[in-house]
Amino acid sequence: MEKLVISKRNYEEIIKYCKKGLPNEACGLMAGYQQKQEGVVSKVYLMTNIKKSPEEYLLDPEEQVKVFKEIEQLDLQLISIFHSHPKTPCRPSIKDINDAYYPDVMYSIVSFLYEIEFRVFKIIEGNYREVDLEINP
Repeated sequence: MEKLVISKRNYEEIIKYCKKGLPNEACGLMAGYQQKQEGVVSKVYLMTNIKKSPEEYLLDPEEQVKVFKEIEQLDLQLISIFHSHPKTPCRPSIKDINDAYYPDVMYSIVSFLYEIEFRVFKIIEGNYREVDLEINP
């Protein structure tokens, strides 16, 4: 089974950034390397949601180009795209599923609906399934 492996520091950085973005969705990218069926995160990119919306996100295209160039220069891979759900469950929405253009990437969601929840999914051809999350010290 596939798994996202992230350090506690990077995990907490994402949670803090998503909280700071409330009441709107926050978003960003995680880069690292593939190890067997695991995506190991070594760098987190906190990005601008140009939609400034509590119900959807869109990464700033200029930031995205810069980040993709840096990921390539560092010889890393895009591991996960993350965003928050301020008032909806911690699962991909219809829009999230329709906008999932990278089948090899994991999609991470931070929900604030009841309590802080962080879950990771693979979204391929209109279907999604949850993958394991490992938070390392």
